[in-house]
Amino acid sequence: MSSPSPALVAAPSPVAPAVATTPAVLPVPKDRRVRVSVTAPDPISREGVVSQLRRHPDVEVCGDAASASVTLFVEDTLDEAALTRLRRAVRGEGARAMLVTGAVREHELLDVIECGVGAIVWRREATAHRLAQAVLTTAQGGGDLPTDLLGQLIGQVRRLHQGGSDQPGFILSFTKREVDVVRLVAEGFDTSEIAQKLAYSERTVKNVMHGLTTRLHLRNRAHVVAYALREGYI
Repeated sequence: MSSPSPALVAAPSPVAPAVATTPAVLPVPKDRRVRVSVTAPDPISREGVVSQLRRHPDVEVCGDAASASVTLFVEDTLDEAALTRLRRAVRGEGARAMLVTGAVREHELLDVIECGVGAIVWRREATAHRLAQAVLTTAQGGGDLPTDLLGQLIGQVRRLHQGGSDQPGFILSFTKREVDVVRLVAEGFDTSEIAQKLAYSERTVKNVMHGLTTRLHLRNRAHVVAYALREGYI
C-alpha cells in the first residue's frame, strides 16, 4: 500500500511594500504667474535664461514684451545702446526691468539705476532660484542688487551728496550725462549738434531730455535749463 502523498501547501503571496504617497503639487494658475520676457544678445544666452526661469512655478516666460510685467535683459556690455534699450522698456513700454550681466563698472552703476532697473544679477550667479527671486522682487517694485554693488551704490550716493572736487554742485538729481547735455542745450546747440559733440545718437539726447522733464516734472527744454541754472548744475 503506497503512502499518501504529502499535502501541498501554497506559499504565501508576497506582500507589496507600502509606498509613501505625497500630495500632488498643483500648478500655479496662469493668472497668478509673473509674466517675463527675455532679451539677450544671442540665442544661446536667451535659451539658457529661459530654461532656468521655466523651472519656477510662479514665473511664466512669454515671447511678447508688451504683455510682460518684467523684462529681463542679458547684456554683455553696458554701452549707450544697452542703456537705451533699458530706458525704452521702462519708460516707453511701462515694464519693470532687471539686468543680468557680467560686470558693472563704477561709472555705469548710477546710469543703470537711473534707467529704472530694479534688480541686477551677476551671470556667474544666475541659477534658476536666483533669477526667479530677482524676477519676483522686480515685479513687486522692489530692488535686488548683489551685495558688492549695493555697497558701491551707497558709496556713490554718499559722495554725490557730499559733492566732489571734480563735480561741484552735482547731486543725485542729475547724472553726469544729463549735465553734459543740458549744458550744451543752454549754449544754444540743437539735438544733432549735441549728439555730434558728445558722440551720442540723437535718440539718446532726446531720451536724456525727456527723462529730465518727466522725472523733475518740467515743461520743456527751456524749463530744464532754467532749473539746472537755478539749482547750480550748470
